[in-house]
Amino acid sequence: MKTFFVQIKCEIGQTYTVSDALLAMEIASEIYSTAGRFDILAKFHVDNDVDIGLFVNDFLLRLKGVKESETIIAFKAFH
Repeated sequence: MKTFFVQIKCEIGQTYTVSDALLAMEIASEIYSTAGRFDILAKFHVDNDVDIGLFVNDFLLRLKGVKESETIIAFKAFH
């Protein structure tokens, strides 16, 4: 299982629309509203054979209201 985070910048006024679309797709394990350069931080878990770049392009960047994103790949969780 691979874990990664995607920071999403939305078009003006589209943060709730994008968040609602992510929730409806049921692909993110957690979704947060953030302040700063990006509007949303979403956490994802995918199988090891899934290409993260294709996943982001196929599922996230095609959402209406998404302006740009930045993907952060996580290597290890500390407990």
